[in-house]
Amino acid sequence: MELYEGSLDVKAIFSRWLDEEATSNYGAYIPFVGTIRAEDGIEALSFDIYEPVLLKWFDAWQEKAVALGAVVKMAHSVGDVPVHTSSYVSAVFSPKRRVALELIDLFVEDFKTNAPIWKYDVKQGKRIYAADRSTPMDGAGLLS
Repeated sequence: MELYEGSLDVKAIFSRWLDEEATSNYGAYIPFVGTIRAEDGIEALSFDIYEPVLLKWFDAWQEKAVALGAVVKMAHSVGDVPVHTSSYVSAVFSPKRRVALELIDLFVEDFKTNAPIWKYDVKQGKRIYAADRSTPMDGAGLLS
C-alpha cells in the first residue's frame, strides 16, 4: 500500500509495479485507475486517510490474494487531487486471468465501501465534506 500527497503519477506507479513483478511468473496483470470527474462544480476532491486502519484492511486483502496465489497492490492520494487526475490505482497480479479479474472487482468494491478514507469536494478553494458520497464504516463512533 502506498500513499502520496496530491495526484498520482499513474504511469510511474504502474511501471514500477510491473518491474517489481517482472520475474514473478504471473500470467495476468489487471490494473484499475480512479480519476476525479468534473461534476457538481468541483475543482478537486480532497482525501483524509486513517492510515492504521487502512493498513489493517489492506493486509487482510493481501492475505486473501496470497491464498489465491496472487498479489494486490494499491496507491491512494492524500490531500487535494484536481479534476482529470488520479487519486486511486490498484492492481492484481495472478497466475490466472479469472482470479485476477474476480479479485480486482472484489477489491475495488470493498475499498469503496470499507476503506477508512474521507472525501471532500473542493469548491472555490474550500473543502466541503461529501456526505452524500460517503459510506459509514461499521463500528465508527462506537467504543468497544
